[in-house]
Amino acid sequence: MDFSLKYDIVVTGAGIAGVAAALAAARRGHRVALLEKQTLIGGLATSGLIFVYLPLCDGEGTQVTSGIAEELLLGGLEFGPFQLSKTWGGNGAPRRKRSDRYEVDFAPASLTLSLDEALAKAGVDLWLDSRVCDPRLRSGKIIALEIENSSGRGLLRGRCFVDASGEALLVRRAGGEVVCELNSLSYWLMQMSPKAQEVYPFTDSLHIKPFKFADQEFAPGTALDGKMVTSYTRSCWQEIRQYYRDSYAQGNTPCNHYPVHLPAMPQFRKIAAAKCLSMLNSGDEYRRFEDSVGMTGDWRKLGPVWETPLRSLIPEKVDGVLTAGRCMGAQGDAWEVYRVIPTAAMTGEAAGIAAAICVEKKQTPHQLQASDVQDVLRQQKIKLHLDEVGLAEKYRS
Repeated sequence: MDFSLKYDIVVTGAGIAGVAAALAAARRGHRVALLEKQTLIGGLATSGLIFVYLPLCDGEGTQVTSGIAEELLLGGLEFGPFQLSKTWGGNGAPRRKRSDRYEVDFAPASLTLSLDEALAKAGVDLWLDSRVCDPRLRSGKIIALEIENSSGRGLLRGRCFVDASGEALLVRRAGGEVVCELNSLSYWLMQMSPKAQEVYPFTDSLHIKPFKFADQEFAPGTALDGKMVTSYTRSCWQEIRQYYRDSYAQGNTPCNHYPVHLPAMPQFRKIAAAKCLSMLNSGDEYRRFEDSVGMTGDWRKLGPVWETPLRSLIPEKVDGVLTAGRCMGAQGDAWEVYRVIPTAAMTGEAAGIAAAICVEKKQTPHQLQASDVQDVLRQQKIKLHLDEVGLAEKYRS
């Protein structure tokens, strides 16, 4: 090994979930390493150009998500043209015509800069351009990660780990089980266009445009095949070339309609979710979980609220690690709800606090008491159950 270092907590993946986990743990005074294979942080939200910070509310006027999720939403507005609606403390108009939700667009680069400043202030040791090779285990518990970067190959030891990789990387390579689901061929890019005002505009001409290409689906597990990741990305590029050629055939030109920036990571929405002690699933909205560590609204529709059991962050067959973000324990319709930015931040904060408590109490995640995590979250004024935000009547019988 070219280097070996010790930390209290090591977080893999500096997307929104990983950043939130690292912040939560470091703010409790722990030495935290945050690993990222790219040289950008923020994951799909930034390098993936998914620039909509989806709702922190239920769509009917009740905020259900706060904490670091809210902090990151507000921080990402500093270097960009977007504003919250007046209902939620800004001077802008609602994003959607049919509802006024606690959500906002943001400039991806702005959020990157904001995330980095927060990490620096918290004292997180950020490792960019660093890829996890394999975890080291002892008695079924992760105790270290072998990583590689320009310095060579080294070992980062930790007392607890957080898998926020978006693909359950640590869990899979430690022998844990995962679930996978279909992915459609979709793509977001930044472009100049004479019709920029129609969707997601930055200026009259510059905007981000999402694509979902019809009748192109990729089987479960595709995103875990290195060669298929290339195939998926090149299929998107092929479709984009045809889109611009069709536009030019209709009278536009490369002077007024052209791509400005492509995403730096594949646009898979569901890669792999760890099989956890509890798996959130379709129909779990409005369900009470005694070990809930946070709530989220449904970004797709008004009304539904989901509680989040701590057990859905704890892998079933691997100890020493918690999950957060897109690779937490969710499947079916629940995965659709939990794979987005605000829920990534919410689960990341809970996982970071849980990891910190494991270190403080010399426990593993499998030994963790939910009440210990809940006590800390409540100190941060985070609501954990429907009745705490006045929605008790919506609980399922």
